[in-house]
Amino acid sequence: MQPTKSLPNEIRSAAIRVAELAYASAYAPYSSFAVGACIVDSEGGLHSGCNVENASYGLTICAERVAIGNAISSGHRGFVCCVIVTDTAKPVAPCGACRQVLIEHSDSLVVISRTLTGLEKQWYLSDLLVDSFSKSDL
Repeated sequence: MQPTKSLPNEIRSAAIRVAELAYASAYAPYSSFAVGACIVDSEGGLHSGCNVENASYGLTICAERVAIGNAISSGHRGFVCCVIVTDTAKPVAPCGACRQVLIEHSDSLVVISRTLTGLEKQWYLSDLLVDSFSKSDL
């Protein structure tokens, strides 16, 4: 299902730009798969993140998790959108681990994935992670 909620154009444009700038800072010497992300909080605040790879591959941190970690560590809660930017032929969805971390904080989150050439796809996070594990399962 395509998301019907939309961000105000100025916030959406700014979030894309923040994700593009984060993309430029990505540390991806092993895979060369750079990702930039921007989490938009409910007050319109923008929080960036980029992927940070490690020679011990399992310790690599994805851009989406860096962005939400930055937002949370700055005291923000209530997220409405995650913008992802990659240099791929088509927009890519977040990995499973990022989906789980993001849905912990907002099951109504809109995910916007863009390529550097401007191709774009949007989803509701809840459509990407159906029947997710949550606090109610504990």
